[in-house]
Amino acid sequence: MTGPASVSVPAAALSGRNGERLAIVGILLGLIIAWEVVVRGFDISPLIFAKPSDIAVAMVRGLRSGLYWEHLGITVLQMVIGFMIGASLGFALGVVISEFGRLGRLMFPYLVAIQSLPKVAVAPLIILWFGFGIESKIVVVALITFFPVLINTLSGLSIVDAARIDLMRIMLASRWQTFAYVRLPSAAPTIFAGLNVAVVLALTGAIVAEFVGAQRGLGVLVLQAQANLDTAAMFVILIFLAMIGLSANLGVRWLERRVIYWAQRRESEQ
Repeated sequence: MTGPASVSVPAAALSGRNGERLAIVGILLGLIIAWEVVVRGFDISPLIFAKPSDIAVAMVRGLRSGLYWEHLGITVLQMVIGFMIGASLGFALGVVISEFGRLGRLMFPYLVAIQSLPKVAVAPLIILWFGFGIESKIVVVALITFFPVLINTLSGLSIVDAARIDLMRIMLASRWQTFAYVRLPSAAPTIFAGLNVAVVLALTGAIVAEFVGAQRGLGVLVLQAQANLDTAAMFVILIFLAMIGLSANLGVRWLERRVIYWAQRRESEQ
């Protein structure tokens, strides 16, 4: 009796996930069809709202001509490098501040003041310092992604089971051993929550920096499409940005499942 029951649970879970995927695809197709019908039915000007069919034509034309590939690659490169730098610095500084409380109290007001500055206002100054190349975009992305990781690292490292700390003291564990085996694993879910927020902000930072001043990138294509009143092209770029953001988020979540495999997630229990 135990054999069939143990097999039926994973099968039911798999069937449920497949049903959810089909539902997501069905909703998307329904929205696209409704979009097409509404635009055609009300004869909305393509300068205001492009039809999905026009967007698809513009996407195929742009992909065939190679228009989007270079710009898409530049934006993704800026996003990935800036995210890695900002997240690494945020995590490292969060660890330092957590380990040395007095240093953290001295530095934290300055960090909050820097983060409070609107990045749109800071971006022109960064471009003035680093130029119109990829370096300035990476700096903007790093600044935007730095603070969420820092805050979540500090929050995660500050919440530790006191019983585990006492056990490590009884075992005469060093400060590094206590950090590596107790504090860091306990903080990992909170740190990854910050990474999930930061990776989405990384894409926003890259586009904002390209809006302010750039020669290549999807942000540049958006400005060009706006100047040409090409609404279909603007929607194509928005679709690319949505796909990049979704892929980045899924990538971080995949890494999270591999790194903190012991953490139980509610969706995995259903």
